[in-house]
Amino acid sequence: MLQNIRDNSQGWIAKTIIGIIVVLMAFTGIEAIFQAATHNNDAAKVNGEAISQNELSQAVDMQRRQLMQQLGKDFDASLLDEKMLRESALKGLIDRKLLLQGAENSKFAFSEAALDQVILLTPEFQVDGKFSPERFDQVIRQLNYSRLQFRQMLAQEMLIGQLRAGLAGSGFVTDGQVLAFARLEKQTRDFATLNIKADLAAVKLTDEEVKTYYDEHAKEFMTPDQVVIDYIELKKASFFDQVSVNDEELQALYQKETANLAEQRRAAHILIEVNDKMTEAQAKAKIEDIQARLAKGEKFEALAKELSQDPGSANNGGDLGYAGPGVYDPIFEKALYALDKDQVSAPVRTDFGFHLIKLLGVEAPAIPSFASMKDKLTRELKTQQVEQRFVEATKQLEDSSFEASDLAQPAQDLKLTVHTSAPFGREGGDGVAANRAVLAAAFSPEVLDEGANSTAIELDPETVVVLRAKEHRKPEQLPLESVAASIRVQLAKEHASAAAKTKADELIASLRDGKAPLAGQSWKAMHAATRAQEGVDPTVLQALFRMPKPEAKDKPTFSSVTLADGTVVIVRLDSVNEAAAPSEEEKAQYRRYLASRIGQQDFAAYRKQLESQAEIKRF
Repeated sequence: MLQNIRDNSQGWIAKTIIGIIVVLMAFTGIEAIFQAATHNNDAAKVNGEAISQNELSQAVDMQRRQLMQQLGKDFDASLLDEKMLRESALKGLIDRKLLLQGAENSKFAFSEAALDQVILLTPEFQVDGKFSPERFDQVIRQLNYSRLQFRQMLAQEMLIGQLRAGLAGSGFVTDGQVLAFARLEKQTRDFATLNIKADLAAVKLTDEEVKTYYDEHAKEFMTPDQVVIDYIELKKASFFDQVSVNDEELQALYQKETANLAEQRRAAHILIEVNDKMTEAQAKAKIEDIQARLAKGEKFEALAKELSQDPGSANNGGDLGYAGPGVYDPIFEKALYALDKDQVSAPVRTDFGFHLIKLLGVEAPAIPSFASMKDKLTRELKTQQVEQRFVEATKQLEDSSFEASDLAQPAQDLKLTVHTSAPFGREGGDGVAANRAVLAAAFSPEVLDEGANSTAIELDPETVVVLRAKEHRKPEQLPLESVAASIRVQLAKEHASAAAKTKADELIASLRDGKAPLAGQSWKAMHAATRAQEGVDPTVLQALFRMPKPEAKDKPTFSSVTLADGTVVIVRLDSVNEAAAPSEEEKAQYRRYLASRIGQQDFAAYRKQLESQAEIKRF
């Protein structure tokens, strides 16, 4: 029963779960995607099932953080389009809901035992290669999950993964398709190129042409819309020196944290399933027979390897490894914790059948000393106080700023300093001006036009600012003198590239008419170029493999490509070389690739079908 789960855990299940955990761990501190809460407003409904505004907000936040992580710390967050993020996140949530409904309607399911096994085998929950309840609790607590919430989320991901694997793994490819793909994939081409460079020096521009271009593109030559802001910044870190804790509080927290440390028990079991092939009575009789054989002196490990119907543990003599409370089925766990070391239980009935359980060992938790934990406990207690003070100060800052006509009074009330930014435009700037929320506030009608203070803006979980516009620098026309040089460069490049293209077209026409190439032309030839040929510009390579096959050896085909610097490349296709028949190993590789691609297409089509048949309401 559990062998398939163990096998799958090495494949798509493990990748799915580990992927989820790694991504979520990167965003420690955000709320759980499906944290239970009451919301009056829904973002959407999918066949009557609601997607809350809270779920959408959390999905948008996660998507934003994923993009920031992928694009690097130097990426300008202000460039992210909030509307596009929202639309993308909502589509993802709707797709997820549709797939869950599809999986449930198709009767896909995972048992509690399967979930147990995946959790036990997930590396992120292990310490020194063994499942650690403390590590498990630590990880899901960082994600703001309870054990129940995490299991629910995990079950949903496994259902979607099972559905995806079932559809994506069903792709079928014929021998003809494999051979046709291999023929195209392995095809090579003999070709030559001739570069017609854009001669910028040959272009003569008049002042009138520059002036005409300037007039026709006047909107492109404007100073940016810029603003200078005053702002005050409230930092959570500034409160740490203002709070203190005593030894009594530290001792209380120490006792609370160490009380949660639980012992781990190493269990082994022999399972006889109750299923459509074995009735309850038959399974009970068989487990009692095994119990009798144990009583006569036979080894538990040998009987588990011979008779247990849990292959995932049977090969190890029934050994399930160490685990703490809350991992196993409650009935199984109760029986396990009633045993002494090396003792075997009476038959235990669970949803899966009858078990004989043996306690192989007990590991008492290592209780850290108070001294070793004191710094950590101090930080935790101080953090709680600082959090409360920060919330109160943020509220005071917002109220004071709302009532004041400038930032001087709020700054004085909270003993803060008023800072002034450098000018920045709607695309953002340095420091606080790189924050999208700051940009939105700085250019809002309330701040920019009405001269009001902004609301409190969270730069990050540790920092809040309030700002007001100090100076608005509206767009103005740049004088021709300041942009004439850049206009000349642009026009020279355009004219030179157009001249090179005309020359290339004339040369291609001449070559197609059978005329001999002009003296001094330097063709660069290459034989047997592949679709991934190194040393060839990708634009040229793409054009090459789109060109029609020459009608004869002495009648090459021609095309041209304009590169980014204005150079025009004439491409001469001399011949197309058909590939040898693929080997059996190559055919197998192509078949797997094509089947995977077809399977992915089938899954995408299935998802599209679910969407077309669903009743989806967006609010």
